[in-house]
Amino acid sequence: MGHTVTVTVNGTSYSREIEPTLLLVEFLRETLALTGTHVGCDTSQCGACTVLVDGRATKACTMLAVQADGATVVTVEGLAKNGDLHPIQRAFAKEHGLQCGFCTPGLMITAVDFLERNASPSDAEIRHAIEGNLCRCTGYHNIVNAIRTASAEMRQAASGEAKIAAEVQP
Repeated sequence: MGHTVTVTVNGTSYSREIEPTLLLVEFLRETLALTGTHVGCDTSQCGACTVLVDGRATKACTMLAVQADGATVVTVEGLAKNGDLHPIQRAFAKEHGLQCGFCTPGLMITAVDFLERNASPSDAEIRHAIEGNLCRCTGYHNIVNAIRTASAEMRQAASGEAKIAAEVQP
């Protein structure tokens, strides 16, 4: 017996009839063909499946798609806006924060959520924030550098936006 879910993913609303046992990661990959979210371990240990659900980093391999009914989901494909990469995407490229790339989408999503809550983190705070994301290729040094670089870019952009808003005020 199917269940209809309506989910906004990367700004687009989707309504689909699905089996109630379908995992969110399977819904994204198989039903919506958004394959940037990876399936690594199926036990929530690796973090490769991390997406934003209503603004919070969530491991999509342990959430049923029916639990996301009515939610807003952002995958790695949804980070870029109008063809412009998100600061975390630019920083991962600039700082060589990836190798094989399998863990990268989950790390980026985790970092976006973290930086929304902590705009100026220390390296220790960054390392703690990404503890739930495993990378088998790196020693995390470049990943931490990428998150630090994205943090600086996001702070600079926010400062510029605040300055423009202040100039517009009468």
